[in-house]
Amino acid sequence: MIVYHGSDHILELPVFHGGKPQNDYGSGFYMTESLELAKEWACAKNTDGFANRYELDLGGLQILNLNSPEYNILNWLAVLTKHRSYWQNGSIAEEAKNYLQENFYVDISSYDIIIGYRADDSYFSFAQDFVAGTISLRKLSEAMHLGKLGEQIVLKSERSYQHIHFLDAEPADASTYYEKKSARDREARREYRKTKQAADGISELYMLDIMREGIQNGDPRLR
Repeated sequence: MIVYHGSDHILELPVFHGGKPQNDYGSGFYMTESLELAKEWACAKNTDGFANRYELDLGGLQILNLNSPEYNILNWLAVLTKHRSYWQNGSIAEEAKNYLQENFYVDISSYDIIIGYRADDSYFSFAQDFVAGTISLRKLSEAMHLGKLGEQIVLKSERSYQHIHFLDAEPADASTYYEKKSARDREARREYRKTKQAADGISELYMLDIMREGIQNGDPRLR
């Protein structure tokens, strides 16, 4: 498959353990199949950058796709709470993080590649709202599809780096792609406000309901 990594420089040789441990899935090399998204991420600090293009051979690798039918959004959220460092204090947030990690965490240590949502900017705040108990599970699921959010593909194991081959790099102009990224974020937040204000049905699940009822993986209400 062809994948892209947005960066402020050309990166021909990704380095194992080169990423920050506070990223969504911990340290790793984060990529996307979307050239446009890679350019937006390359210009995230309003500086010019590059969309580095690679060929990734998935053959023989152990892959965890958190967006596949066997998982639900709480599995993704449990992994996120494990690695992302900033969450609201107080309310039910701390207890909710513990519950998610005890009941929905997927051990990613044995996998070479992780595929899942990218929780940057507005999307991380949507996840925070759910953990803090202010939006329902349905609204969180809807929010994660706002702004045409793409999947990210992450190299996690040392051997996965042997399966990637640098092809070239395409310049990303900040005057274009920083504004595109900002516009995507504004649109997602605008639509989220509409979703958040919409009335909930009596059967809506909140984080507090999930904890009180001891809901775990496999419960049909999570689908």
